[in-house]
Amino acid sequence: MPGPVHVSASARLGVFSLAELTAAGVTEREVRSAVRAGDWVRLRRGWFIDAGALAVAEETGRRHEVDALAVTGALARPTAVLSHATAARIWGLPVPAGLSTDVRLTDPGRWRTGPGYVIAHADLPAEEVTTHGQHRLTTVSRTLVDNARESRELPAVAAMDAALLRGLVTEEELQATLGRHRFAPRNPRAVRAVAAADGRAETWLETRGRLRFRAAGLPPFVPQVELWVGERLLKVADGWYDDAAVAVEFDGRVKYVRPAYGGRPEDVLFDEKRTEDALRALGVRFVRLVDEDLGPGWAPVEHRVRRELLVPGPAVRPFRAVPRSVGRRRAVG
Repeated sequence: MPGPVHVSASARLGVFSLAELTAAGVTEREVRSAVRAGDWVRLRRGWFIDAGALAVAEETGRRHEVDALAVTGALARPTAVLSHATAARIWGLPVPAGLSTDVRLTDPGRWRTGPGYVIAHADLPAEEVTTHGQHRLTTVSRTLVDNARESRELPAVAAMDAALLRGLVTEEELQATLGRHRFAPRNPRAVRAVAAADGRAETWLETRGRLRFRAAGLPPFVPQVELWVGERLLKVADGWYDDAAVAVEFDGRVKYVRPAYGGRPEDVLFDEKRTEDALRALGVRFVRLVDEDLGPGWAPVEHRVRRELLVPGPAVRPFRAVPRSVGRRRAVG
């Protein structure tokens, strides 16, 4: 690959164009030969990537970014920006499993679909467009609101929770974006998602649990509450009911399969049991839930939670419950 092409491709995850190759003196015969040999991969007409760079992009979860670079380069529409699920992927936000891999764009001038891409026709206020690396795309707040109009409640709220937790967006920015698009189709969906979002949720499972509790009409728990004994922090409860002194724990298997800080899964389980036993001795009760409990097996779980909430917590408490004002991203080993 000629030096000038290599330099430009390096800034685009290894993506380069036929026009760049031609300008550097590479012939069409040489291009066909490199593709047949497997050195280069044709992404779409006139756009290629080095095979090694493509392998790296796939290993690091950036294949969709590669496709986005090829699509935007091929379309060459300065008014179109990456948006919706494509923007969410680039921002590192969660998207539903099985979602289409088509590159999504928004253009105030036209609507269009083509092989591997969809362009939505919608307004793009200047304050809702930004750049991230080599990409021109919608801001985090606009991305979240756009996706919430198209998504079910859980993925929409989970993405907002994740963005709030990471400090990628604020509640004020989300509200401002809603206000600018209050007459957009399906905007009530986005309004409900923003109202339900809470940046203190630290995992997708906590978001799902919070929404499940709300749908069942259970009292809302306080997320992320520190439980102290004297000057020692024993535990941070995922959810807390203060009157009943009930801690709600949402257990994702990743905590045990890939524990943080290099600990062994059996050590994590043992330490949690010791901590909870110590808190139980002081009057704290626990409701521990896994993903399956929030689905078809919900009825007995709801019954148990309601039963636990009917019993008041201890009148004298040798522990302190201190709610956190913001969530904290968890380390993953």
